[in-house]
Amino acid sequence: MKELQFLEEQQVSPSLIREVEIFRESYEVSKEVKNRIVKPPIPFYGKEILEMAIAALLQGENLLLSGSKATGKNILAENLAWIFCRPSYNISFNVNTDSSSLIGTDTFADNEVRLRKGPVYQCAVNGGFGIFDEINMAKNDAVSVLHATLDYRRIIDVPGYDKIELHPAVRFIGTMNYGYAGTKELNEALVSRFLVIDMPPLEEETLMMILKENFPDAKEEGLKHFAGLFLDLQLKAQNSEISTKPMDLRGMIGALKTIRAGISPRKAVTMGITNKSFDIFEKEIIGDIVMTRIPEDWTGEEVF
Repeated sequence: MKELQFLEEQQVSPSLIREVEIFRESYEVSKEVKNRIVKPPIPFYGKEILEMAIAALLQGENLLLSGSKATGKNILAENLAWIFCRPSYNISFNVNTDSSSLIGTDTFADNEVRLRKGPVYQCAVNGGFGIFDEINMAKNDAVSVLHATLDYRRIIDVPGYDKIELHPAVRFIGTMNYGYAGTKELNEALVSRFLVIDMPPLEEETLMMILKENFPDAKEEGLKHFAGLFLDLQLKAQNSEISTKPMDLRGMIGALKTIRAGISPRKAVTMGITNKSFDIFEKEIIGDIVMTRIPEDWTGEEVF
């Protein structure tokens, strides 16, 4: 299967791949939600992390992916839904998230009160993978409604409506960043319902794979300079010399796209990386790092 080929390329355990194939064959997806099976923009690279995540999901466990910025949490979650061929339901948590935005709320239609089903309800019925993005942004009392959904009971009990039992293929994957504004500690009862994977920082080999996947037409030497820039920023952020704002892989990929469109590398990096910081002193530090990796006289031909 095409979806599983990249697992074989990373030498993921053949027994796990076979178990995934059996899982996919066991649970068909209805036509109504097939459009929710979305191929991620890039594969996730990391054999050990993939094996841990796949093994947990095969055993019916839910996953919590924790770690700092740019460690690939969302990419891994999307890849897992694709690997298992399940419709995905993305729920972005924030301080205003409440039980009705997760499970559903009453609405008036055809002269009667009906339940407008929320993403968790739809995920439960359709056998999807629910991706809880930034789960530590929500208030604890909001996610407490999920306790019965996430543990051995696997039910949703909506007051005034029927009790919903989860489809056997349903899994939930939470992601959380450290130190973002508005985040808080997850309560113990919620964390106990997940197996937790602490995502490691990106390494040069993995970063080069990601950049080559996005820019197959780029020169390897040029990409190495950008990978080196990202790793320099990552090290500075780990040592608390700068914030994590400029350590932005999405910004770097966006910068490379504008270089391909004709913008000079230094201007592209200014837009994608340097200007992500709004502190003048931090910008100077970032500018010095950029200067060592991306010469000012570079043109797009150095990269593409």
